Amino acid sequence: MARKRRTLPMIPLRGITIFPYMVLHFDVGREKSIAALDEAMLKDQEIFLVPQKESRVEEPGKDDLLEIGTLCVIRQLLKLPGNTVRVLVEGISRGKVTSIKEDPHYKASITIIDEEAEKEVNVECEALVRSVKDTLQAYVRHTGYMPQEALLSLDDIEDPGRFCDTVASYLMLKPEDKQDLLMTLNVKERLEKLLVIINKELEIAKIEKKIGTKVKSNIDKVQKEYYLREQLKAIQDELGEYDEDAKEIFSYQEKIKKAKMPKEAKEKALYELDRLRNSGSYSAEGGIIRTYLDWLIDLPWNKETKDNLDIIKAREILEADHYGLKDVKDRIIEYLAVKNTSKTMKGPIICLVGPPGVGKTSIAKSVARAVNRNFVRMSLGGVRDEAEIRGHRRTYVGSIPGRIIYGMRQAKTRNPLFLLDEIDKMANDFRGDPADALLEVLDAEQNSTFRDHYLEVEMDLSKVMFITTANTLDTIPRPLLDRMEVIEINGYTYEEKLNIAKKHLIPKVLKEHNLKEDQLVFSDNAIKLIIEGYTVESGVRNLERTIASLTRKSVAYMLEKKKDSVNLNTQMVEKFLGHPKFMYDRAEKEDRVGVVTGLAWTMFGGDILPIEVSVMDGSGKLELTGQLGDVMKESAKAAYSYIRAHSDELGVKSKFYKDQDIHVHVPEGAVPKDGPSAGVTMTTALVSALTGRKARHNVAMTGEITLTGRVLPIGGLKEKSLAAARAGIDTIIIPEKNKFDMEKLPQSILSKLTFIPVKEVNEVLEKALLEVE
Repeated sequence: MARKRRTLPMIPLRGITIFPYMVLHFDVGREKSIAALDEAMLKDQEIFLVPQKESRVEEPGKDDLLEIGTLCVIRQLLKLPGNTVRVLVEGISRGKVTSIKEDPHYKASITIIDEEAEKEVNVECEALVRSVKDTLQAYVRHTGYMPQEALLSLDDIEDPGRFCDTVASYLMLKPEDKQDLLMTLNVKERLEKLLVIINKELEIAKIEKKIGTKVKSNIDKVQKEYYLREQLKAIQDELGEYDEDAKEIFSYQEKIKKAKMPKEAKEKALYELDRLRNSGSYSAEGGIIRTYLDWLIDLPWNKETKDNLDIIKAREILEADHYGLKDVKDRIIEYLAVKNTSKTMKGPIICLVGPPGVGKTSIAKSVARAVNRNFVRMSLGGVRDEAEIRGHRRTYVGSIPGRIIYGMRQAKTRNPLFLLDEIDKMANDFRGDPADALLEVLDAEQNSTFRDHYLEVEMDLSKVMFITTANTLDTIPRPLLDRMEVIEINGYTYEEKLNIAKKHLIPKVLKEHNLKEDQLVFSDNAIKLIIEGYTVESGVRNLERTIASLTRKSVAYMLEKKKDSVNLNTQMVEKFLGHPKFMYDRAEKEDRVGVVTGLAWTMFGGDILPIEVSVMDGSGKLELTGQLGDVMKESAKAAYSYIRAHSDELGVKSKFYKDQDIHVHVPEGAVPKDGPSAGVTMTTALVSALTGRKARHNVAMTGEITLTGRVLPIGGLKEKSLAAARAGIDTIIIPEKNKFDMEKLPQSILSKLTFIPVKEVNEVLEKALLEVE
């Protein structure tokens, strides 16, 4: 067996094996393979083709390729559309790979295995050749895969190695069998393997023929029945006696077959179809059954959209649609990241909680677009009947499925994004509690077998991505809340509202009014005035309405004054909208006795809450005014008791509770006020009034106290901090346990304010009150 070394351009083959003396064409699409072809055409038109072990590998290395390949000559090249080249090659000889170079294309150093040098053909090889020919003839008789001319041409081949390779190239063998024959260098062993393969294929062909004969007889029977039915239909058509009921039954049979229902649903549908066949065409029962079958057929039992698992693209969509809302975006990206690695991940159940107008519903639409799912929305506001969720049983007249099933039919896929809006607005009455019915829907361990009362078959909801929205968690039952992952969406800061207005609201309103960007230009100061002077809200819904109102007034102004554009500054805003409706409270300009600035959370964000205390001669009465709620009244009483218990330490007269009346007032008495965060402010104001120590005007505070003087944590630190910065405060006293909430505050607020965490009331008084002059 003569051997010589060569270095040639190489192409890895996927799912193809070429033998010596074999002519074959195949398509080349990889850039490195096309480059190898170009180099081969510039030289001797010789190229080395070697099969890949795994066809899925895109960039194979030496370990991904067989050791043995085929030296080929390129006979023809044809360029096809789409950067693909069709190449016709002829195999010359086997070659063994010694080394591979991959850049800029594959190039292999090979040792050519020349079988022509083997002239000795022993008796065993001749016997094997004859056996292969006999077995091959039997195989061709059973299958007809090889033409007779190809079989005759094998008689002219005397060399056993060439004979073996030629037979292997004609047969339709598995890729691994062809690769095994290519790798077998010993001719005798190769013939033995080929004989085993052909015998195996012959046995398979015999079994297939036997099965085919049985199938053909069954098909012939079915075709006969079909032919007779068609003849019967034709006769009925001619006589005008065609059975409309039979046509309807046949139509339902075809629809049920195409619906690909699960076993239980299909059996139920066929059972109802038999009932329809037996009932009269004009009976009331027939109409009910038809409606039921229509529902079963229309549901998306087996249709689903492919999730977009491209995290970068999903984040781009979320960022483009909404400004801020980092927690929601991160949660969706986490879900997609895990879905990339775990294909069996169930749909998450997320509850977005926040005040009105912050974009809870629109973020759900954006998420559906980001993950490439159909979007369906169901409003739960005012729903008080359990049947709205589970449907009515078919025993009742006018029964219908529940709104979950309605939504699934509307979505047309089994894995939509299902938005359950206003889940905190549900009610209950004698007809049941819809929140209890939702327990199964929103439980990832149970909703794979959700059963609607109307359908009476199981519907798999495990692949649905449920998102719920609520303004508050207080009215959501605890078991239902436990099934959801709560993500809080707080109110927007001034900077966030400014960016939302510039990037989203103004372009949207201009598009709705068919205006170009240069026709109506909003200055930053004008937007700031709109935000602070005409809208008081956590979200941006009123901000959008106000911008739309300004746009309409600007269009009318342009038409009246015959102008092409308007630059909206603060003067123009006041001209169109009038004097600002809202004026935020400003902090005191000087230090005063008995006047302390507190911080309050409201539905519209945050605000400062000045508390005033006056001390008068009297009999020890404590007067509370300002329409305070029960919690704030309790805070005032706790502060009063704390001061009585620690009067000596605080420098307060020990008998003040007998001979002095104290009046605690919170301005704006028409506005109800309540909340568990005014205790610290009440205590500081009382101590200031009783001792004559002035309170610092640039310090605000929040926190609740206990009778022992501990400062308890509060909520809404972000909104309260925004209010303090807006009012001109530069220092905030907060409870020690709220220190970690500062991480969530925007940098623009952290740079303006100094935060002082405290554990005890004594620390508050030390920081907030001045010594007596």
